[in-house]
Amino acid sequence: MSDSQPNEQDELQKYLEEKARQEQEQEKQKEQEAKQLSAYDACVLKESAKIHELIAEAQKGSENK
Repeated sequence: MSDSQPNEQDELQKYLEEKARQEQEQEKQKEQEAKQLSAYDACVLKESAKIHELIAEAQKGSENK
């Protein structure tokens, strides 16, 4: 019986290590998704600003005529 306890402890240790590794990977994926979303949002805001600028220029051009 003394052989089974170390084996069970090893299996439990391996399980806990694997679980911790999986949780770390999930956290990394969440961070990457947040960064990608932030990059996407920044791009959308930049393009939106360009569009507003073009609209303002077009309105100024139509007022001058």
